[in-house]
Amino acid sequence: MNYRHAFHAGNHADVLKHVTLLALCDALVAKPAPCFALDTHAGVGLYRLQGEQARRTGESDEGIARLQRRDDPLVDRYLAAVRACRETHGNDAYPGSPWLLANALREQDRIACCELHPEDATALAENFRGDPRVAVHARDGYSAIKALLPPRIGEQRFARGLVLIDPPFEAQLDEFDIALAALRSGLDRWPQGMFALWYPIKQARVLHPFYRSAGLLQARSALRIELCVRPDDSPLRMNGSGMLVLNAPWQFDDKIAPALKVLERRLGDGGWTRLDWLRAPQ
Repeated sequence: MNYRHAFHAGNHADVLKHVTLLALCDALVAKPAPCFALDTHAGVGLYRLQGEQARRTGESDEGIARLQRRDDPLVDRYLAAVRACRETHGNDAYPGSPWLLANALREQDRIACCELHPEDATALAENFRGDPRVAVHARDGYSAIKALLPPRIGEQRFARGLVLIDPPFEAQLDEFDIALAALRSGLDRWPQGMFALWYPIKQARVLHPFYRSAGLLQARSALRIELCVRPDDSPLRMNGSGMLVLNAPWQFDDKIAPALKVLERRLGDGGWTRLDWLRAPQ
């Protein structure tokens, strides 16, 4: 309840997360059937990079500010979405994952956004007031996985879609066990859905138990996507982050690999990237 994403909007972790998220959305809308997206830790959905909170850390200076157009199609896709957000909300606007979902998905698709922090939940609802596709829930996102999956709105059932789990990791390493339990629950309820978990990297070596457990999840596949912008030798700061994608689209690793290398080159300072299967596609 102490975490506020406004301090970190547009940083290197957001870049990796949002490039990946938009690529997943594009795979979903490539087919005509309607889809459903659940954002379990949604935040407020829209941020100001020149606002007091963002400028206090200046993290976007080492994130989105370092990217250039025409580096890679997926990076360009992400930058185009940010530009579209700024055309509506001003030059210092930065879209959170709810805004990106709403922008990438279609009229027939539906989005559920969960936020537990009372002030942020109110702001989130205000930011999407008038969009009938977006339902805002002031509740714990982990419990929403049990309550909202498999997705059904009225008589409509959704066979396809995405669950984004982006917790603040206030519980440190214990959060990985909580997130893994949520993924197991979600896969039990909606085995055909795609699930994407964002996680921080301070020291990658302490994450080996998480990697082993992730590879054992009952999904068709488990893809690890990681970007460290500096050597992962400090437990006191976030040196990088990762995305665990379960039931990834076909050849998603090949699609995102060039973008990952661009992010390493543009954002990295002695860091590294990793892209591999913890559970190979079946």
